[in-house]
Amino acid sequence: MEEAPHVPVLIGKIIEAVSPVTGRWLDGTLGAGGYTRRLLDAGAAHVTAVDRDPLALEMAAEWAAAYGDRLSLVHATFSTLDTADPEPLDGITLDLGVSSMQLDLAERGFSFLRDGPLDMRMSQDGVSAADLVNRASEEVLADILYHYGEERASRRIARAIGAARKEAPIETTGQLAKIVESCLPRPKPGQSHPATRSFQALRIAVNDEFGELATALEAAERALAPGGWLAVVTFHSMEDRVVKRFIQARSARSGGGGSRYAPAQKTREAVLVPSPNRAIAPDQDEIDANPRARSAKLRLARRTGGPLWPLDRAQLGLPPRILPEDFT
Repeated sequence: MEEAPHVPVLIGKIIEAVSPVTGRWLDGTLGAGGYTRRLLDAGAAHVTAVDRDPLALEMAAEWAAAYGDRLSLVHATFSTLDTADPEPLDGITLDLGVSSMQLDLAERGFSFLRDGPLDMRMSQDGVSAADLVNRASEEVLADILYHYGEERASRRIARAIGAARKEAPIETTGQLAKIVESCLPRPKPGQSHPATRSFQALRIAVNDEFGELATALEAAERALAPGGWLAVVTFHSMEDRVVKRFIQARSARSGGGGSRYAPAQKTREAVLVPSPNRAIAPDQDEIDANPRARSAKLRLARRTGGPLWPLDRAQLGLPPRILPEDFT
């Protein structure tokens, strides 16, 4: 069971849906390499594996050579994935979960289960979670916890953080987890750790994950060849909602007939077509083998040959964007 977190979530469902796997693919979140290797082993002619974390690329070097020129490793954010491979792509996978490699290393500061420096930076540069927790106003902290973690006790936790940092800087994951725990009831059996939502929210803020996601989805449209697959795996409802609305917004729509108050709307051709028209969840066998898969959802869509047209991001229901530079 110790190996379970390293299993690529829902990759079997992806391969089953797109079979046969052929052509050029891009894995937008290399991590420990699970998606990339499975795609190559399933028949992809070439995979470009992208990650913003230098450590992921360093670790991949240990096994990448076995695939020769069928694999390219690129250090970049997945929001720039359309520049990672100059050729049109037959498929793109985006796994929005935190890499098990990052969670397992206490020094990366992602997990409340392992005491370490309060970091959470996927790229290992820029503003850290410790910077945010110690410098941001209580109002900004409360907004982050509420909008990115859907934490109902956000103001109470923000006040507790403000009081604690007056005594001493909050520098470790253990310190922060204890502060959050002190604000919430003891969890019942089967419930998640009290700090789960707060750590999620801080990680999202530090890495601008919703900004990256929206930009990555738009970049995927540009990079995919007609008929190419977009496969996105999410791990919480906010991410899934954005992906769902994006695919819906890029599907075919009819223009309005117009009136004396408003001009007729131009009918636009679909850019993406959901396939299937619903989220795919892991089956019980996968959940039993890999408990991390329990909250995962997969959404699949195919690129049409239709031209791109401007997207109104307001349709996606994105939470307010709070950038790292706003923290300091």
